[in-house]
Order: sequence, then structure tokens, then C-alpha cells
Amino acid sequence: MQNARTITSSVKGDGGIRAAQSARPFVHVLADTSDKLSGICAALEQQFAVAGERLDAEAKLTQVPFAIVVRAELRDVDNIVAIKRRSARLAKATKRIFLVEHSSHVCISQAYALGATLVLPGPLNKIKLLAALADPADPASDSRGSSPQPDNAVETAATAIASMFTAVTLGQPLDVDGTKAAGRQIADRITEHGLSEWLTTVRRHHEGTYQHCLLVTGVAIGFGLSLGVRRTDLERLYSAAMFHDIGKAQIPLAILDKPGRLDAKERAMIETHPAAGYDFLKDHEKISPEILDAVRHHHEYLDGSGYPDALASESINDIVRILTISDIFAALIEHRPYKPTMPRNEAYNILCGMTGKLEKALVASFKEVALSR
Repeated sequence: MQNARTITSSVKGDGGIRAAQSARPFVHVLADTSDKLSGICAALEQQFAVAGERLDAEAKLTQVPFAIVVRAELRDVDNIVAIKRRSARLAKATKRIFLVEHSSHVCISQAYALGATLVLPGPLNKIKLLAALADPADPASDSRGSSPQPDNAVETAATAIASMFTAVTLGQPLDVDGTKAAGRQIADRITEHGLSEWLTTVRRHHEGTYQHCLLVTGVAIGFGLSLGVRRTDLERLYSAAMFHDIGKAQIPLAILDKPGRLDAKERAMIETHPAAGYDFLKDHEKISPEILDAVRHHHEYLDGSGYPDALASESINDIVRILTISDIFAALIEHRPYKPTMPRNEAYNILCGMTGKLEKALVASFKEVALSR
């Protein structure tokens, strides 16, 4: 098996791929080495019908899988080309999970650009992988019976965020129009299907910084819709939400995704991200002053205790106030592997307890969004 370029639960070798005849869900595995391929297949074969192939082999699979799992070095151009050759097949799978051993913004961004619905960084973790393949997802969600919708808006938005992070990391041009268009898709989807469905879908497919950006954008849109803001203000709001954490592209993932409390040095580094995002965006002619202001000041509080500029009271505009509430709420209800998802009512109670820091009237208006939408 170690030298085989294709593997299935019923056929091993370089011949044609034949999926095992089984009622179990069918998962297809792609990897750049035989060791990686056999390791993933062994982890999955007790619960799934598994077929796999090396990326340097000819693509032979004809059956559409429920999920595709990819484990490859995404800093290797040949691997990227090989995955792109299989893009049509990737697009048909409900779940596209990339296992990225080199945990960098560039590799994770590349995975989403190649069509990932979920990226799991670090060494192969069987428990995490099986949980990601479980269906339906997120038992902690409270979608109120809404059925899952097609994930085009999620994938488009995740790809836009990945593109932003890549642009910052590699000094490439920023696709402002594409990012705003992705925000518009989220707004249309939430208008049609509601916020709860969006939160459920995002938590099913994404973790870490990307999950947070997608959640914040959805919550901000839901909040803006509930307030009845004008369409132009809603566009500013979802654009600000999409861009608000772009400065985190300069912070190591080991700090961003660290389980548990940050030390003082790590906290200081995290607090550089609003100003870093502002500095990266300020010379882009398609980024309005209102969006720049929100990116720089979404961690400011009315009592002057926020960062980076310790603004207070009237110095903080309405879009920033809405975005700050949305950002805090989204952070509280995120799904993280190392802690349970906080119920939405508990998260709202925390907002209510931030007396003097958040606008009381806005927090009161946010209640319906937090609990009912």
C-alpha cells in the first residue's frame, strides 16, 4: 500500500478506482504522498466508504462523493495545479475538507481559494476529521428548524476573506469589489433566510479567524436590517464587517487560534490589528472614510477604555457602534474546538453587562437580533 497511488476500501493499486459497495457515505481522499493517503483512509474506513488517489496520479474517480478530503503541501505549485485539475469534481462534493499541516495564513487562504469548505490546520487529527465529516453539523446551533441552504454565499465570502489575507501577507492587490460583492450575497441570503440559518451554516464549515469574520458580517447585517438602515448604510456596514479584521493577517496563527488566555505580549500583538488593517486599506480609493473608521475603531468603547486610539462618546460614529456590538456578540457565540459554543442568550446578557462601554439603546435594540432572528 505504501507505494500505491490509488486506494479504496475494496481496491488497492494503480488500476481504476472502484468505490466500495456500501450504504455508508462515500468520501474521496486526495494526497500528495502515499503515507498521507493511507493514513487518512485508515482513519476513515470504519465509518465511511473510502476511495483515494495521489495528486500525481491520473484522476479516475467517476462517482460523486459526499465529501472530499485533501491533505497536501499547498506551498508546492505542482500540488496546487493538480488540485485545480480536479476542480469540477471538488465542486460537486458537499464537504471539501483540506488538512493543512503548515499553519500559515497563506496556506489556509490557498485552501479556501481552491474550494475548501473547511480547513483543519496542523497534523492529522482523526477525532477532528470525523467530527467535520459528521452530518448534520453543530448540535449547539439554534436554527429554529430552518433547513440548510446552498452554501454559495458562505464559499464566496470565505474565498473573499482568504483573498484579503493573501493580499496582505504577500503584498498583492486587494480585490475590494469582490469583497463587497461577497458581503452583498450575505445580505441577500440573510434577508431571505434569516440570521440563524447563516450562523448555523458558517459554524458548520469554518473555524478560527474566517469563521469570526463571516459571523460578524452576518450579525452586523442582521442588526442593520432590524434597525431599518438605508441600503447605502447597510452596504457600508457589511463592507466594514468584511474588512474589519484584515489586520490580523500580520499576526501569527499560533496567537490568533491559541486556546485559552493570551499573555500580555500576545495580547499587545492582537491589539495592533485595527491600526494595521487601517494602514493597509487607507490608500485604496474604493475604501470610504466610514469603512476605514470602522476598521480602525471597532474595538473602541464609549468610556474611552478601548483601543487603539482610546476614543470616547461622540467620537465614535454609528457604524462603529453597531459593528462593535456585532463583533463582541459574534466572538462570544463562535464555535471553537476547545470550548462549548456559548448560547445566544448568555452572549446577549454579557453585552447588557457592559454598562458604559456600549450604547445602551443599541444594545436594547439588538435583543431581537440576538435572541430571535
